[in-house]
Amino acid sequence: MKRNILIYTFVASLGGLLFGFDTAVINGAMPFFVKYFELTKAMQGWAVSSALLGCVFGALFAGKLSDAYGRRYMLRILAVLFFISALGTGGATNFTIFILARIIGGLAIGGASVISTVYISEIAPPNKRGMLAATFQLAIVVGILVAFSSDLLLMDTGDNNWRFMFLAGCVPAIIFFVLLFYVKRSPRWLVKVGNIEEAKEVLKEVVQAEDCEKTLADIRESIDAEVANKSIYLFKKPNLKLVMIGFAVGMFNQFTGINIIMYYATDIFRSAGFSTNSAIGQTVMIGFTNLLFTLIAMSIIDKVGRKTLLLFGSLGMTLFLGLFGFGFITNSISGYGLLALLIGFIACFAASQGAVIWVLLSEMFPNNIRARGSSIGSFSHWMFNTIITFLFPVVVGLFGENILDQKRGVGFMFIIFAVATLISYFFFRKFLFETKGKSLEQLESENMR
Repeated sequence: MKRNILIYTFVASLGGLLFGFDTAVINGAMPFFVKYFELTKAMQGWAVSSALLGCVFGALFAGKLSDAYGRRYMLRILAVLFFISALGTGGATNFTIFILARIIGGLAIGGASVISTVYISEIAPPNKRGMLAATFQLAIVVGILVAFSSDLLLMDTGDNNWRFMFLAGCVPAIIFFVLLFYVKRSPRWLVKVGNIEEAKEVLKEVVQAEDCEKTLADIRESIDAEVANKSIYLFKKPNLKLVMIGFAVGMFNQFTGINIIMYYATDIFRSAGFSTNSAIGQTVMIGFTNLLFTLIAMSIIDKVGRKTLLLFGSLGMTLFLGLFGFGFITNSISGYGLLALLIGFIACFAASQGAVIWVLLSEMFPNNIRARGSSIGSFSHWMFNTIITFLFPVVVGLFGENILDQKRGVGFMFIIFAVATLISYFFFRKFLFETKGKSLEQLESENMR
């Protein structure tokens, strides 16, 4: 594997690091800015889900914009949005400014979830595409861990600690923007817009010399007029099946409850009896578990396959989510027992859904609609994320104000997540097709029939 592939993958994956940081940094900051702005439960839900609203629109339009202006150019725009968001949330003088900055950050996160993964899949060789595309998820996990760790380190910096937590995101945003001037444009996008010579030069940097001409010929064939006329419509056969699978993958990913843990873990652990300091410390343990099992998944995804990982992960997550929900409802499992169950869930998620979702969405669609198809899957992911994240504190609050009632509310929600994750097992088993080891053009040929 050529060195340039690793460099380009690393830079594109920084969008994932900022994705992870921006989504998780609010976890440790929440108790402090909630107090500062004097937020109700509904306003607290809006503080979290406002960014996700931006994610929905960022994901929905990112594909079309990257088709028009190119993957690399749009990634630069996203880097600027990440910087503005970090500066705006950290420097917010009122709740309205805070929310606007969160929405801007959401636009960047949603866009990165589409464009970074598409870019990586379009430069990666077939036998390494799963591992390289999963680098985006690894970067998300690292970003989450960095956010949890920086929250912990900055917690005792005074009344403005939550501001410093958000402002820390300015640093990786600047690094991302600068490094994007050192990567080349996607060869598949270049062929699509008719820039064949530049595409050939990029391919020489990322594939073996003997494979360059064949790869270029395959790309050109897949984007010729005949294929374009057949594949340009997202919601007509044969693409409709792929769009529906992509939508379901994004939906089921959120119904595991993973982002409830990423956003509300501190509050969940506090309701389980941990102090605020200790609860934030537990989130760091979750971050390390997420990182470890993402690395394990990356090492086997191109050998075991995407579908197999999803099936085993779904069963494991169902078990841990069910036990966690039961423990909260019955108050029969200790705080550290609940922590162990949550770590078990995170391990199963990271080794399956976490590593696989962005790989699948970036490779399952034909060249002509890849960015837009990936946008649909990512849109589904962020839409359900927004709904669930906003409703979680509201539903939990409906059970009552005391700790015991709130624990029952949390348990009820996790039982729902367990049932939904079990349903996803049967969906993946019946409808999902395996993509490991096949070129993007080969996958297109097989699934256009």
